[in-house]
Amino acid sequence: MNNAPKQHGTTPPIPQPIRSDGAGGVDLGPRDVIRDLENPDMLVPPVTDAGLLPNLKFSFSDTSMTLNHGGWSREITVREMPIATTLAGVNMSLKPGGVRELHWHQQAEWSYMLLGSARITSVDQDGRNFIADVGPGDLWYFPPGIPHSIQGLEEGCEFLLVFDDGNFSDLNTLSISDWFAHTPKEVLSANFGVPQSAFQSIPSGQVYIYQDEVPGSIKSQEIDSPYGTVPQSFKYQLLAQKPIKTPGGSVRIVDSSNFPISKTIAAALVEVKPGAMRELHWHPNNDEWQYYLTGQGRMTVFAGNGTARTFDYRAGDVGYIPFALGHYIQNTGNQTLWFLEMFKSDRFVDMSLNQWMALTPRELVQSNLHVGPELLDALRKEKWSVVSYPGFFFQRK
Repeated sequence: MNNAPKQHGTTPPIPQPIRSDGAGGVDLGPRDVIRDLENPDMLVPPVTDAGLLPNLKFSFSDTSMTLNHGGWSREITVREMPIATTLAGVNMSLKPGGVRELHWHQQAEWSYMLLGSARITSVDQDGRNFIADVGPGDLWYFPPGIPHSIQGLEEGCEFLLVFDDGNFSDLNTLSISDWFAHTPKEVLSANFGVPQSAFQSIPSGQVYIYQDEVPGSIKSQEIDSPYGTVPQSFKYQLLAQKPIKTPGGSVRIVDSSNFPISKTIAAALVEVKPGAMRELHWHPNNDEWQYYLTGQGRMTVFAGNGTARTFDYRAGDVGYIPFALGHYIQNTGNQTLWFLEMFKSDRFVDMSLNQWMALTPRELVQSNLHVGPELLDALRKEKWSVVSYPGFFFQRK
């Protein structure tokens, strides 16, 4: 009995695990065709793929939502993506006035604002306070142990949170409501110097996210600290940074050199135009955690000893590359591909294959790879993070 799904009208062709060289065969069994359409390079791996690499892709769409009256959150940790040991991510949305309550973490928190705007507040270990509004493309960073809050402004907001520990879970943070709920009222009374009756309405457990009114202006909420404000801003406007442009796109790099407070997370915002690619490269300092913002792309990761594997990514997906493994990211769509690449490090560092070869004696490169002047003369001594050539479009083989 043929149980293969039928094609009707303009329904996309049913993909089959058959490569252009004839390898593979028709799959007539039960299938998740939508998944196969989204992952063509897993269904039909390029002929250059070989060996075994663990899964280097996970989508926020495959995670469980935590729903609260003030917003929602979902996370990707080692639980969902075991290879991702260095960093974990949380996708969160707050309604207008919604509050991620007063809390702190054992890990550093780095964030990128995706949509809308929010107000962040914090106080450091020396009693210096901080309050700022953040909008699309803005970052914030709170060092480990520094208490803070996030509140949606008029239009609400959605943002990405990244923590410098793959085991992190946002549902296991240190929250003010949770601490109050698990401290005897007589102790609270003694600590704050007020009657126990002052605590009769405190929450019975962690609030996490709750709904409140949209706050007034920053000026209306300012509180002067006798110790002043934090000496290094917890906010950075990444989109205000002048990008490094190449024919294929652009890159904006942010780390402790231009965002001094960000001591444990470095990042780059990468733009890859249609027909272009993030060049063949690797990172010599740590694993890479990626978040795809728009468009669609394909990444092949080379692990040495004849091992390579290809993955397809779309907006909302997370990618991961273990330390020092070679890789590249192609734009396989007709829209610009934007993604973030992040590292547990104080500095962004990458090694360009093209630049390495250009700065190595020609004779050595020629004898090693058996290549001629056509390639050797085209090598660039300057690094182009994103490359493109006129009339060149990527095709699956």
